[in-house]
Amino acid sequence: MRVGLDIGSTTIKCVVLNDAGEILFSTYERHFSHILEKGKALLEKVAAEYLPDGRAYLAISGSAGMGLADSCKVPFVQEVFATRVAANRLVPGTDCIIELGGEDAKILFLTNGTEVRMNGSCAGGTGAFIDQMATLLKMGADEMDAAAQTATRTYTIASRCGVFAKSDIQPLINQGAQAGDIAASIYQAVVNQTIAGLAQGRPIQGNIVYLGGPLTFSKTLRQSFDKTLGVKGLCPENSLLFVALGAAFYADEESDLHEVARRLDDYSATATYVSLPPLFANQQEYEEFHARHLKATVPCLPFSAQCGPVHIGIDSGSTTIKLVVIDQNANILFESYRPNLGNPVPLVRETLLKLYQDHPGLEIASVTTTGYGEELIKNAFHCDRGLVETVAHFTAAKHFMPDVDFIIDIGGQDMKCFKIEDGAISNIFLNEACSSGCGSFLQTFAQALGYDVKEFAALGLFADKPVDLGSRCTVFMNSSVKQAQKDGASIQNISAGLSISVVKNALYKVIRASSPEELGRNIVVQGGTFYNEAVLRAFEKEMGVEVIRPDIAGLMGAYGAALHGLKHAGANARSTVLTQDELENFSQTVKTVQCNGCGNHCQLTVNVFADGKRFISGNRCDKPVTGKANNEDLNLYAYKLKLLEDYRNAPAPEQPRAKIGIPLCLNMYELLPFWHTLFTKLDFQVVVSPFSSRKLYQAGQATIPSDTACFPAKLSHGHIHWLAEQGVDAVFYPCMSYNLDEHLGDNHYNCPVVAYYPEVLEGNCPELTKIPLLYDYFNLERRKDFYKRFYQSITKTFPGLDKKAVHAAIDAAYDEYARHMQQVRDKGTAIIAEARKEGKHIIVLAGRPYHVDPEVNHGIDQLIIRQGAAVVTEDSVSWHEEKFNTSVLNQWTYHSRLYAAAKYCIGQPDMDLVQLVSFGCGLDAITTDETREILQAGGKLYTQLKIDEITNLGAVNIRLRSLFAALEERREAAAERA
Repeated sequence: MRVGLDIGSTTIKCVVLNDAGEILFSTYERHFSHILEKGKALLEKVAAEYLPDGRAYLAISGSAGMGLADSCKVPFVQEVFATRVAANRLVPGTDCIIELGGEDAKILFLTNGTEVRMNGSCAGGTGAFIDQMATLLKMGADEMDAAAQTATRTYTIASRCGVFAKSDIQPLINQGAQAGDIAASIYQAVVNQTIAGLAQGRPIQGNIVYLGGPLTFSKTLRQSFDKTLGVKGLCPENSLLFVALGAAFYADEESDLHEVARRLDDYSATATYVSLPPLFANQQEYEEFHARHLKATVPCLPFSAQCGPVHIGIDSGSTTIKLVVIDQNANILFESYRPNLGNPVPLVRETLLKLYQDHPGLEIASVTTTGYGEELIKNAFHCDRGLVETVAHFTAAKHFMPDVDFIIDIGGQDMKCFKIEDGAISNIFLNEACSSGCGSFLQTFAQALGYDVKEFAALGLFADKPVDLGSRCTVFMNSSVKQAQKDGASIQNISAGLSISVVKNALYKVIRASSPEELGRNIVVQGGTFYNEAVLRAFEKEMGVEVIRPDIAGLMGAYGAALHGLKHAGANARSTVLTQDELENFSQTVKTVQCNGCGNHCQLTVNVFADGKRFISGNRCDKPVTGKANNEDLNLYAYKLKLLEDYRNAPAPEQPRAKIGIPLCLNMYELLPFWHTLFTKLDFQVVVSPFSSRKLYQAGQATIPSDTACFPAKLSHGHIHWLAEQGVDAVFYPCMSYNLDEHLGDNHYNCPVVAYYPEVLEGNCPELTKIPLLYDYFNLERRKDFYKRFYQSITKTFPGLDKKAVHAAIDAAYDEYARHMQQVRDKGTAIIAEARKEGKHIIVLAGRPYHVDPEVNHGIDQLIIRQGAAVVTEDSVSWHEEKFNTSVLNQWTYHSRLYAAAKYCIGQPDMDLVQLVSFGCGLDAITTDETREILQAGGKLYTQLKIDEITNLGAVNIRLRSLFAALEERREAAAERA
């Protein structure tokens, strides 16, 4: 007999084979992290039912099996090797295996030897990711697959980890997108992650085999892979058991299964883990802590007819819907805190209707909405005003502590921190795209371990040895928790460790605090996560300061919204909110359409209500709503795009020498005028790739060799693919260590990605095996040298060029580049002058040349325009400054502009800077800190927006609105002081 045991991250698989290699017994089940117990029970079951003497050839495999195999003295088979053994025996002729497990994703290339590509510590695009998304949709895995079969469209959803995806999916749910469309989009995201993140440039072709739970159970996922790869893959019989089968085939050492089961008990008894001090030394310490936090309360009065006109605040959050009713003295009359179940509208209708029914003659003075669903709820129910959630939370905190100087709010997916100075928000910290350390983080683990979140949190209060889990993201933490369980940690100690990790993530990843004094001494903590007393205690212990946690910590957004309504409503105000009759006849229909009114091609969600009123979301400009696009006169990003488009559409020479392609990516967004002019003057037909799009990105994603490259670099693969399809004779994309020197820094380098990415493209894009890529090294700053170097380089591919003509073309290129940059500066000056004439605020949307690409910036410039501000760029104002000392080595041209623009903003009362940062940019770890220091030293707010392939702009919009609200508060505070 042969026995193979595959212990994966979420499941345990076992097979028993007879002499003929036939399966006598097999099992596939989730272990819910109870690995030792499940493993022991399986071994004893197999020994009792199939092995009279308890002995068999046994081998263990799987991501969670190595430590157990070693401690039990059983042969361990690496899972990739086990998969190959099984595939060679059961599906001979396989070229490539795609295997998706619980937290592991693998691609095995079996042609010309064996090569494996695996995910690192991130479970984006795996079974755990799909499970998280199914939970978000309130579905089981089977239901999600069935729903996906009904899809009519797909949305762009990030898949690197569940947290990023939630940032895209939750707004779709809140906006009423169809569940089937979202489900299909999730499966497509998994496909994109596997191809771009794992294949890393190697083509997936030939005979493809699908293995693992997600691919076995999901027909839609297999179909998505087939369609994207252009293949017809095979999901073989027993696809779930291939690793276990491989282990059984490989097993060459006989073991006594009863003895192995006994050794598992020994392993459990001897394992240890790194622990932290307990949260409370004793019961008395807890009682004192508990009593102290009971003091921060809001009076709750009976909701009677004598209460007079009331004010309602509605906080439509990412995972919950909160509603608070207050009287004229800010006492709470009614409160509601519920999961939003994917669509908050029916819940709000139900709650408002119940208020009317329970309180005949109810007078509502104001209704104010806030949160993710602010605009949706406001439009659906004709509420009076909307309030950005940062200001709502600040308003509520001031009610409890008028001199509050720091607020931290931890919600379901959001973490918001505000520093308060002079009565106004002076700095805002938001978790950019990661919800580790938020409520959903703890909820995910509680559910995975089979507990209700409240019950799970309470378990950690009196844990004797909390597990030290550090401050890692949800997916990374999965492995740490499982290891701690194997090492004997109790549920109590894991719960306490997770609560402590929430706090560490908030302090060291989001706020990056170095001391309590840096945050302030008057701290208010809020958000539903702080109802967890273990998190609250961990925060106080970590910071060494006592804080205020209101008894309505989870309702602070709604309470703040209600307070805002109370403050701004007139003495005899009456709300415009729907009446009882209107609510009883209320209806909502939802449809999704793609807007083709401009190049953004936004996916719109259109809500239509009973009175015919429509609410459109997903739009980056106002055209779907007003029929008119945003006014681009005060948007330098739009002007830059127009200038580039003019080059793309420039007429070709009548008799072109050859057809040369230029990819519009990275530094080409600035140097296109130079190179386009140079080649046109030499009678080349210049073909420039279009502005980036999702379709263009996906066309090139299979050749991306690294998942850690920045998104603008990844896009360049699509541009090469597009140019190859145009039949160009060559692609021109030079390597450039140096940029032109603007004399603002210590040197004038390009970053390594901008400088050398052409070499990456040459080595990974199969299109370039048929078309030459001209990627010689040039330095435009050394003009005399460039004359010689360019002539030598271009004549290798296109001989016969006249040297004088090349010189003249180069001179024309330098002149055109200077003219182009002067145009940008002049337009920036004109926009600033016009904005001041109209009394508009000016935002320097600072990034790099490629951030002007609409697919890179996702229309953030449009969002700023919609806020009533003007938009200029860093290179349109940096020229006003001269070189100055910085605290970092200032050797990159693009960074020098950024620092100069920040310094220029300091002296402009009506100007603020917003920095665009691409995920994956290591250099921005430095630029963000330096830019923040420059701005804060001058009394300015610093706002950073991290962007990537994630297209949902909910968090970005909140941040921008928070900035404008903070600026308004500063103006009001200054006026009051004056």
